[in-house]
Amino acid sequence: MAQDNTYLLPATAIRQLHGTQSAGLRFALTQDEDAGSFELLDDFGHSLGRSGRVLIAGPSHFELLGVEGLAMQPVGPGRFLPELDEGPVQQALADLSPLRRLLPQAAGRVQGAQLALLDDEGKTRARALLRLFSGGQGVDLALAQLRGLRGYDAALDLLRAELLAAGASPADGRQLRQLLLPGDSGYAARPEVSFDPDDTAFDVATDIILAHLPVMRANEPGIIADLDTEFLHDYRVALRKIRSVLSLFRGVYGQGQTAELKLRFSALMAPTGRLRDLDVYLIDRPALTALVPAPLQPGLQRMFALITAGRVTEQARLAGHLSGKPYHKELKALTRMFAGQRLLRHGPAADRPAQEMARRLIWKRYRQISRAGAAITATTPDGAVHALRIHCKKLRYLLEFFAPAFPDPRFGTALRALKRLQDTLGRFNDYSVQQVSLHAFVTGLDAAVPDRLDIAQSVGALIAALHGRQLAERGRVEAGFAGFDDPRTRGVFRDLFGQEEKTA
Repeated sequence: MAQDNTYLLPATAIRQLHGTQSAGLRFALTQDEDAGSFELLDDFGHSLGRSGRVLIAGPSHFELLGVEGLAMQPVGPGRFLPELDEGPVQQALADLSPLRRLLPQAAGRVQGAQLALLDDEGKTRARALLRLFSGGQGVDLALAQLRGLRGYDAALDLLRAELLAAGASPADGRQLRQLLLPGDSGYAARPEVSFDPDDTAFDVATDIILAHLPVMRANEPGIIADLDTEFLHDYRVALRKIRSVLSLFRGVYGQGQTAELKLRFSALMAPTGRLRDLDVYLIDRPALTALVPAPLQPGLQRMFALITAGRVTEQARLAGHLSGKPYHKELKALTRMFAGQRLLRHGPAADRPAQEMARRLIWKRYRQISRAGAAITATTPDGAVHALRIHCKKLRYLLEFFAPAFPDPRFGTALRALKRLQDTLGRFNDYSVQQVSLHAFVTGLDAAVPDRLDIAQSVGALIAALHGRQLAERGRVEAGFAGFDDPRTRGVFRDLFGQEEKTA
């Protein structure tokens, strides 16, 4: 259905048209006897809302309103993208993460109806198929799809004109979302912290930490309810960024307090690691299974069954931890400390201009990556490659933290080049970590586990396959660094951040 034939207007305006006449034609409204429930769906990151789309699960159909118009398909019980039946809506949602559950953002009642233009013989000349939405926060609106009949174009034009006069506007996903979900502020997994050039390093570091503490808190209910694995992922990323501020912004806080805060935030991270490791294995299950010959796959499936059972136990343990009083007491104490700032001690670099510190830190980290990457050869130990990955991660955090301070369009060039190098180094690291973890899994198997030998044989084959992948990726590291260390990227980093070198 073309979007210019789909309109939004108040449901009261539709009801007021019933029985009125225009140009010799009469409006007749008929409503389905039964109303059903609807849910406005989106993932926790509001991917649909940010892209201007609205997904509604009604009594019988999914309806997706976006830039391409209105798509519909029968509703099903699944709420992850891979669980949806094939159809126009599923195809239009292909850009969504398959790891994110579609969650109810708003709910209410919806009723099917039809507004027809009838001639004096009661024959339909044009009509609008309607969904009448009602719910909390004053929701009372109609979504109308205009349908013309062959030979009656004038009646269709009249129907459109009358709806527009009654307050209709072309249907827009953003507008429909705002009407169904008024006051929606959204969720940002990666909050952007703005600051002025003369802000101090202390203020900026504190603001960054304060921006990420709510991200942690926002993800706690999803982790506890086990809605999807990305709640824990976002929680850990926010916590990792907080810890990186304490490590990268040296001298901003007092030395003793910095050491204490590092320990406290490390203690918050520690209980989350095991569940995330298990999640990653289950997410990678199809890809890992494909690496093992078919005769050995039954043993591998038995391994995944054990991992799944272990995940149930680990998720319950973490949910209990996040629900406990000690955890909430600690998060409240940390939030008060950074919000009030009275308990924060200024270090020797606290009053330095933040933008000046940003340039120095970014340039220093970039130079470290340049030296470390240039030294990598085919015989370089794996540990050096892993160290390069850590340098890249820290530089990535610095660039993301300080992006608002560098509006130069070339800033994006530097960040994209770094991301490409990180992808290569990340795959190499993943293959390495998985081998170590799988070896630990096999050696830790209880002798009483059924099919223990079959599991060990299958895991051994998987470790061998991962080792081959690691070697292949190892060969791409040098090429990946060469792509990052090209003249254009070097020029961008030097122009934006190498002030001290240029003035020396």
